[in-house]
Amino acid sequence: MQEDFLTLGIDLGTSGVRIAIINNSKELIYTDSINYQHGLTQCKDWQECCTELITSIPINIRSCLIACSIAGTSGTLIACKKNGEPIGKAIPYDQYFENKNKEIQSLLIGSNSKRLDSLERGLHLIDLYGYNLLLRHQADWISGWLIGNWTWGEEGNNIKLGWDLINKRWPKFFEKQNFGNTLPKIIPSGKIISKISQSQAAFLGLPIDLLLISGTTDSNAAVIAASPKENEGICILGSTIVIKKFAKEPILEKGITNHLVSGKWLIGGASNTGGIILKKFFSENQIEELSQQIDPKIKSNIKLIPLPSKGERFPIHDPNLEPILNPRPISDALYIHALFEGLAEIENQGWEKLNSLGLDYPKRIITMGKGAKNIQWQRIRERIIKIPIKRNLKPPAIGAAIIALKAIKENI
Repeated sequence: MQEDFLTLGIDLGTSGVRIAIINNSKELIYTDSINYQHGLTQCKDWQECCTELITSIPINIRSCLIACSIAGTSGTLIACKKNGEPIGKAIPYDQYFENKNKEIQSLLIGSNSKRLDSLERGLHLIDLYGYNLLLRHQADWISGWLIGNWTWGEEGNNIKLGWDLINKRWPKFFEKQNFGNTLPKIIPSGKIISKISQSQAAFLGLPIDLLLISGTTDSNAAVIAASPKENEGICILGSTIVIKKFAKEPILEKGITNHLVSGKWLIGGASNTGGIILKKFFSENQIEELSQQIDPKIKSNIKLIPLPSKGERFPIHDPNLEPILNPRPISDALYIHALFEGLAEIENQGWEKLNSLGLDYPKRIITMGKGAKNIQWQRIRERIIKIPIKRNLKPPAIGAAIIALKAIKENI
């Protein structure tokens, strides 16, 4: 095997796609990103963004790629035919179906603390299109697109569909249901799935022996990229706020996610809000300009619950929680100041929630995502949370590339 091989990480986020290529020393060689043209619900956008990004990689770099791994938004689900052809739109991670939740909870005897958000979406898709379909999450669908086989699903991406990461099985009540044929065959993160299909290799200009490695969720990929210590916490400030911390054992609680990352339990939760609420009112240039007018040491004295729409999943798991976005002052700088404070309060409540469940407060918070670049937001967070914050600007796509690299090294 050549010593100058490279691995590709693809991160499908809530607003677009980023790729990162690293060498066998984990050094970043190339990165690029693109926003979805139509939005997260359009599977065609995922495909077209990946196509444009991959075909734009310089040929001298592309030709050295040996493996690829995909990260995607946890909970975004699509129905497709067995050949991968999408059936309708994807349902995003933040859309709930309360009637389906009640149906599921009535079957989850003794396990009603766990909400299976993706299964709600899956049952809704089955109501729309019938049982002759496949239910696949975003990262799994793109993985299938690359290898021409939609059989597989990575374990972490399918927890919200019902996969039991602790016992390595689907819930027992699934055996009596009619949707078993819609579910993926589960594979652990970091395992070789298959080579890229010959047709896709030709179409994308990729090596014909490129290996597809099972990936992870976008937030887990961010953690892998940051390489935190056990006493540090991770906060990802993207379209949504995600917080995570390593623990000795999983925690079974509504709104809490448990993932195995590098053999350790990673516990956390994701709000429905974050940068998405800022973009609802301001452009990126406006956010940057208005932030410069903020004094982060003082309070805005405006109390907001800055959700983009009704419903929250963490730190409060309440599908009926209403946003509070008023009063809106005349000053846009004051309003964005209040939005930052509201978001910081949500993050603070998240750390308090994890602490109430037995996790120590982090000694330091490593922040990633676009929001990590905003110094005023960081200072407001430090004032409200009272924990030192360090920025890490490595994108989650690097974490996906590290997964691919690790898999290759383990199989040399």
